Amino acid sequence: MNTAASTEAAVASAPLPLIELSAVTKTYGQGQAAFLALRGVDFAIEEGEFVAVMGPSGSGKSTVMNILGCLDTPSSGAYVFRGVHVERLSRNQRALLRRHYLGFVFQGFNLLGRTSALENVELPLLYRGMPAAGRHAAARAALKAVGLEGWEDHGPAELSGGQQQRVAIARAIVTHPAILLADEPTGNLDTHTSGEIMDLLTTLNREQGITVLMVTHEADMAAYARRIVRFVDGRVESDRISGGAG
Repeated sequence: MNTAASTEAAVASAPLPLIELSAVTKTYGQGQAAFLALRGVDFAIEEGEFVAVMGPSGSGKSTVMNILGCLDTPSSGAYVFRGVHVERLSRNQRALLRRHYLGFVFQGFNLLGRTSALENVELPLLYRGMPAAGRHAAARAALKAVGLEGWEDHGPAELSGGQQQRVAIARAIVTHPAILLADEPTGNLDTHTSGEIMDLLTTLNREQGITVLMVTHEADMAAYARRIVRFVDGRVESDRISGGAG
């Protein structure tokens, strides 16, 4: 048996990380006003992981989220998504990547106030040009997945905060994204409802295999993740398996 050849074949067939940052820096401003938000970040996420990113204000965690979400670009270094160098893409190409592969959940829900839960969830599919029948079916399935079957016709004003966040999660997963990026998803919720939302994210990660990256400042919420990455002063200070529910 040719050991060298078999080893080479195994390496060639090994799956790439879903996301990999290599020596990423981000500088805002110029000259004496320049602020180095990221200082050479190396960070990878595998398919199916549930990762929590923590750190104090100004640590770089939100900057990393913006770069991963194609809302910003590195000043230097590489951002590789499924083998594609995102930092080399045009603005339009990054927008397409964001539309087709990324799902977003925000602290403030960001729902359209005068539209129903179903219409809010359909919105990403509308941008894709999906016909109405397909949009309706996919949105109903996503709402069912987050426990809101029967609430399709209710508007945000008729929903509790927890229900609004469930609608937001349904909207994020209706496109079957490669990764769900959740920015302080429980920040506007009480403790009990926060736990319900984290249970939901954990279920989506475990049962549907959705990769989750969550930024949070709450240690009890981060404990739901399988892995916790802590940023301090623009660098990864620690990266550990949490043993949590994720």
